[in-house]
Amino acid sequence: MCTKKSLLFLTILIGFLFSSCEKDPGEGGNSSIKGFVHITDYNASFVIVQGEYPGADEDVYIKYGDEVAIGDRIKAGPDGKFEFKYLREGKYTIYVYSEDTTLSGNSVVSKVVEVTDKKQTVDAGTFEIKKN
Repeated sequence: MCTKKSLLFLTILIGFLFSSCEKDPGEGGNSSIKGFVHITDYNASFVIVQGEYPGADEDVYIKYGDEVAIGDRIKAGPDGKFEFKYLREGKYTIYVYSEDTTLSGNSVVSKVVEVTDKKQTVDAGTFEIKKN
């Protein structure tokens, strides 16, 4: 026979088990984030456009949730497309580096993307970067 104390303990234990199953954003899921890197090539003074093309082999980075460190890095394909696979639900920051028109060198082009379903492909869109 179940007592009130053992029923309360069992309820707390089940609640703890279900809450501990919730995972933070990161690898280990069935979702993905895809996107495209587009390059505009300028002359040395960043005034005249020399050409435009897909960002083949450009590094694309992802940060999981609120983490400060880089979660992972992949290279865009020859067509400028990229995809981070096997993600769980949560918010992610996707970013690339672009050359800057100032003397500082590089700037970050980033987007926050949210995966809201267990089996979802989210399109992060196009990341426009500059080169000279």
